[in-house]
Amino acid sequence: MTKWVYSFGDGAAEGRADMKNLLGGKGANLAEMASLGLPVPPGLTITTEVCTYYYANGRKYPDTLESEVNLAIAKIEASVGAKFGDKDNPLLVSVRSGARVSMPGMMDTVLNLGLNDVTVEGLAANSENARFAWDSYRRFIQMYSDVVLGVDHYHFEELIEIHKEEKGVDLDTDLDADDWREIAQAFKAKTEEELGAPFPQDVREQLWGAIGAVFSSWQIDRAKVYRKLNNIPEDWGTAVNVQAMVFGNMGETSATGVAFTRDPSTGDNEYYGEYLINAQGEDVVAGIRTPQNLTKAAREAAGATAPSMEESMPEVFGELAAVFEKLENHYKDMQDIEFTVQRGKLWMLQTRSGKRTAKAALKIAVEMAADGLIDEKTAVMRVEPGALDQLLHPTLDPDAPRDVLTRGLPASPGAASGMVVFDADHAEQAAKEGKAVILCRIETSPEDIHGMHAAKGILTARGGMTSHAAVVARGMGRPCVSGAGQLRIDGKAGVMSCAGREVREGDIITIDGASGEVMVGEVKTLQPELAGDFAKLMEWADSYRKLKVRTNADTPNDTATAREFGAEGIGLCRTEHMFFEGERIIAVREMILAEDLAGRKAALEKLLPMQRGDFEEIFKIMRGLPVTIRLLDPPLHEFLPREEDEFEDVAKAIGADVKHLQRRAAELHEFNPMLGHRGCRLGITYPEIYEMQARAIFEAAIAVEKETGETVVPEIMIPLVATRKELGMLREVVEAAAAQVFEEKGHTVEYMVGTMIELPRAALQAGKIAVEADFFSFGTNDLTQTTIGISRDDAARFLDEYVKKDIFAQDPFVSIDQDGVGELVELGAERGRSTKPDLKLGICGEHGGDPASVEFCHRTGLDYVSCSPYRVPIARLAAAQAALKD
Repeated sequence: MTKWVYSFGDGAAEGRADMKNLLGGKGANLAEMASLGLPVPPGLTITTEVCTYYYANGRKYPDTLESEVNLAIAKIEASVGAKFGDKDNPLLVSVRSGARVSMPGMMDTVLNLGLNDVTVEGLAANSENARFAWDSYRRFIQMYSDVVLGVDHYHFEELIEIHKEEKGVDLDTDLDADDWREIAQAFKAKTEEELGAPFPQDVREQLWGAIGAVFSSWQIDRAKVYRKLNNIPEDWGTAVNVQAMVFGNMGETSATGVAFTRDPSTGDNEYYGEYLINAQGEDVVAGIRTPQNLTKAAREAAGATAPSMEESMPEVFGELAAVFEKLENHYKDMQDIEFTVQRGKLWMLQTRSGKRTAKAALKIAVEMAADGLIDEKTAVMRVEPGALDQLLHPTLDPDAPRDVLTRGLPASPGAASGMVVFDADHAEQAAKEGKAVILCRIETSPEDIHGMHAAKGILTARGGMTSHAAVVARGMGRPCVSGAGQLRIDGKAGVMSCAGREVREGDIITIDGASGEVMVGEVKTLQPELAGDFAKLMEWADSYRKLKVRTNADTPNDTATAREFGAEGIGLCRTEHMFFEGERIIAVREMILAEDLAGRKAALEKLLPMQRGDFEEIFKIMRGLPVTIRLLDPPLHEFLPREEDEFEDVAKAIGADVKHLQRRAAELHEFNPMLGHRGCRLGITYPEIYEMQARAIFEAAIAVEKETGETVVPEIMIPLVATRKELGMLREVVEAAAAQVFEEKGHTVEYMVGTMIELPRAALQAGKIAVEADFFSFGTNDLTQTTIGISRDDAARFLDEYVKKDIFAQDPFVSIDQDGVGELVELGAERGRSTKPDLKLGICGEHGGDPASVEFCHRTGLDYVSCSPYRVPIARLAAAQAALKD
């Protein structure tokens, strides 16, 4: 018989930390903390399997679930000495979600459940604190009405503000028991007005309503967006945790807080966190009140006056520090912890591996390995490859002039400039239009997740270092400045102001998530320095990986950048990109528009020294590493003039009539150029083009070998091959050019000739094509287009819907379609090597920098991946992790 409910508390638990798939991360870790003897309020976890059952059976529960929950509630009652729904000594519980991986703020929570018009009086009498009881009740009505009943929370905030105005006070803490009693009654009336039914008084009805709301929140929009952004499968589901309440809002000896065992922004080995006296946990993360620092050192560094927890509650802080040490040593990772202090007693509400910036992840992994807490392999596996992207982009130039508008908290490091937008939808739309935006909000909420992802950076007027904005921004790698309290943001009017200055929507600002500065205008940036922890982790990663990592680079600048990032060669040098520079485009157009061989050759003679010079620079930078050069690939019409003055430039250069050239250009027009006269088809019809390029490559290789004394091994790649015969014919063109140059120069170089496998037919015929090839490079950009029949340039209009509806797990141009395109890659590799066992195999589409695609390439037995320069470190780490998973 399936067990649906697991209990924990009183130093024992039915679950364990390794049961996250069943109990969710929160439930598994609560069970583990209870088993470790830590002070954990007793509770129960309803498994993720119930969530799966719930959606598979028309939102109904298993038959035995209610009886299992009732038995587990009875255990909680016995543990705390209170009874659920009892008028004199009521048990109150929290109801929270708990997916197997952390999804902060994405799903729903209900606190103080079990209060009604009767039990609130019992709570007041038991606690001897009527203000606390009525404050707790109004919080419950507000949260339950919002989360479970669907009444917008702004209704309740408005009622509180009206009451404070009538009483002439500014702060919630200025309201007494009678005020909260009156507000609670107003809340109930508002709920009944909105729903046409009274607020539920039956505590069992309340409980099942909250459980249903948590399961339902697995499918709300913000949770779906978060899952999509973080590649979390929909069928994992969430668990539900029901736990006895402990209260941080019972007076000045009570508090609530969020803490990390190390700094999640920098990785420094020092406690990091915030707390609030006389508050509940939601107050800290929601940014409703500005929290206080956890440690004295942090308070002094921030220049804050409000006492730290270390100073105001030294004994409890000492207990908390001991818990930090115990948890970090047990889990062997930095922990993110939620705690409550109820009348001087510490209670642990949650622990999980903390989200961190890439910089922090590197530092923590390297330091923990150095301290012997983890080994090098674990350190390599601990850092998310995609997160390295945060380290590989510019930061603000410290010497650049900056017009500082205000300062907030440095919530997530990095710097960004962009136009100001005040709502998430606008941020998403502007980003789709290619604009860099900074999302500016009074405070963010989980509903803003799509706009936060689209923005280059996030600025909030409220909230602390553990607010929603800060936590989500760090997880996404977005710079964030939070709690910029001097800012007055009016999103409806499209303006924010500070110290008499106004910044309007569309204006450019810069934020520095490392310093907390907010600046008007754009500030100059500097390239990152990759040393220290980064270099050490990369050294460890390189020692474990089997895949080589090359780069896609067409210019000396890109080539040099990739070398700095550890590229082991060039996997794709697109020669056509060189043709658009300066005066070259005139010569290219002259060649295309020529009507005979002599005219084409005359133009190609002008291009030869330019191409040779490009290749010489790239060979010098690569210093003996392999360089794969793709011969001309795109259709010729891409180079043709479009404007009248461009036609005039070409006509003047070749002494031709403009009208004649326009007529010739019209003749070259293609209806579907992606499948038209391009790639090797150009080489077949105009072999002189490939002959010129091959000559430029060999002349450059010989010149660099003579100059540097280092071996240069060019790999010449023929694009868009579909048949063995195409490759055979063009190989002969390359070999003839090589023989001629070697004879002229009296010097030979080693070289290879291969092809891009980017057509389904080429993958299927790979065994035959391999006869003519020294290497295959899978061009997965075009292979994806030709396999699925989707244009990459037009797919954005509908691919999002395909991903939302789970037709594709991910955009197939971002992460390789392993079932379809991947099968062709596997087939091509297998058939190619059946002909030539030592055939070199690589991949040169943008997939070469996607961690999941890199793992696929490792499993398939490729020799290398090639990606854009800034993704080289990501691919190196992903390749190491793929090897370690074996």
